Amino acid sequence: MPGFPLRLPFAPAPTASRRRVAVRRGRVRLGLVMLACAAVLAGGWLALRDSALVAVEQVSVSGASGAQAAAITSALTTAGRDMTTLHVRPEILRSAVAPYAQVKSVTAEADLPDRLRVRVTEHVAVAAVVTAQGAVPVAADGTVLRGTTADGVPGLKLALPPAGDRIDDPRTLATIATLAAAPTVLRRRVANAYRGPRGLTVRLADGPSVHFGTATRLAAKWASLTAVLASPDSRGASSIDVRVPEHPAAAGLEQRSLQQGEASTRP
Repeated sequence: MPGFPLRLPFAPAPTASRRRVAVRRGRVRLGLVMLACAAVLAGGWLALRDSALVAVEQVSVSGASGAQAAAITSALTTAGRDMTTLHVRPEILRSAVAPYAQVKSVTAEADLPDRLRVRVTEHVAVAAVVTAQGAVPVAADGTVLRGTTADGVPGLKLALPPAGDRIDDPRTLATIATLAAAPTVLRRRVANAYRGPRGLTVRLADGPSVHFGTATRLAAKWASLTAVLASPDSRGASSIDVRVPEHPAAAGLEQRSLQQGEASTRP
């Protein structure tokens, strides 16, 4: 109208609540975009992880020994070639060697692009349980190592052969633990082990019987025995008592205490 200036209406300024709604919507959109990108990347990774581009073509196996070494190597090689170097499945490798009691554990390392290195750790036989059916080696933890030889390990006489894959009799396990704690050189000299009037007793081939008593302080008892055997004063002893490792004593000689590190002659 003449005499009145034309005024345009102005939009009202956004309120604080509207700004918060806008920010939330922006964050939601950003989150959805990030999720979509992550899904695309994850799908791409899964596709690459199991693709033929990184399929295992070569499997190297180390650590297997004995008569079953070839079979263990073959089982691990077959299992490994079903994997890729970006998707190594240790549980499949463990399942492949489950029939072989001598295998303690298996580890694997991928070597891109197509190589898999597998390391086998085996149980070490420390004794053999001897029954009317024969001798079967056992490991330090009582695992029965069927399918392996019992050469060069001391025997433990049992009335019945072990029924399962592990020894579960506490007394037998204590004897096995005593043998497992022995230095390798001395373990090779053990003819047999048994429980006698003085508890756990180990008979050395061409040597004395050794009384351990219980399966406690085994490292100290074996160290005490080692020191006694190294002393000329112990020669000819029929038995050595290390139940108290600080004060070992020999029988079959003049009764005396054999102190660790005792000199062969005294001034």
